[in-house]
Amino acid sequence: MRTFIWIPLICALGVFDSSLACAQQEPDTTFDTRIARPAFTNRHPVVMIDQAHHNFHTMTGRYRPFASLATHDGCQVVPGKSAFSATSLAGVDILVISNALGNDDMSDSTAENPAFTPAECHALLEWVKGGGSLLLIADHSPMGAAARALGETLSVDMRCAYTIDPKQGLDTAPSVILYRPGRGLADHPITRGRDSSEAVHRVVAFTGQSLLGPPGSFALLELSSAAQDLMVRYGQAARDVPPDKRKSAAGRTQGLAMTIGKGRVVVLGEAAMMTAQVAGGTMRMGMNTPGNDDRQFAINVVRWLGRAL
Repeated sequence: MRTFIWIPLICALGVFDSSLACAQQEPDTTFDTRIARPAFTNRHPVVMIDQAHHNFHTMTGRYRPFASLATHDGCQVVPGKSAFSATSLAGVDILVISNALGNDDMSDSTAENPAFTPAECHALLEWVKGGGSLLLIADHSPMGAAARALGETLSVDMRCAYTIDPKQGLDTAPSVILYRPGRGLADHPITRGRDSSEAVHRVVAFTGQSLLGPPGSFALLELSSAAQDLMVRYGQAARDVPPDKRKSAAGRTQGLAMTIGKGRVVVLGEAAMMTAQVAGGTMRMGMNTPGNDDRQFAINVVRWLGRAL
């Protein structure tokens, strides 16, 4: 039985994330980010949250609740203000990139431009191979397109569309997808936690894109056989998408974990589930929505990347 109620803005608007809807998304400063049993008490991994690439989510903005969670778990959270290089990544344990863009204005066509230069992609790959941990989050259009080159560097295919799942999504909004054991939620250290009190049973994704990882990667949030990617761009109508603009997303995922060299990587195709936001001043969207374990999922992702799991 579904115990949460969340009617996404796209349903009311009939379009995917209008500029007004995105502008109204703010961090939920009332969300409780305290952690009873922090994982990092003897060491304090440096978590750097990127905000140098037109990021929709930043440490002091919409990802403030995520940053606060990581801080309460014992991490040292800092903003990333520079292009990626061996120098800028030195001393960083976990790098978080959430919804980088080619332009701050998502309605501008240049928002789909690559957010990272080839040199930055190479530097990131070498840093991961050497033991760095990366959390890369790239949402629906235009964010997926902006991160596609980095995804390719990691051998991750980003569909750069809008994913719906009639089997696992809400009846009123199939882009809001619920993952449970036996229905897409995998058995992995991230979903198990340190003990049963930290196990993840329900993860909700609030409209994102689909991913396909390389051989050896682990699908954390697997889409059903009915899932589809709507190949429309930002601002286009969400209703009545024609068949030629629909691609099967069966066998794809909205979350994957993998190792590259000595490093660990988690790639997610949806960003709201890793933070707590309000839209329009009252509508909750993310880990602050009742009836999900997104909060624990976010904690466990950081712990796995920080080698506490």
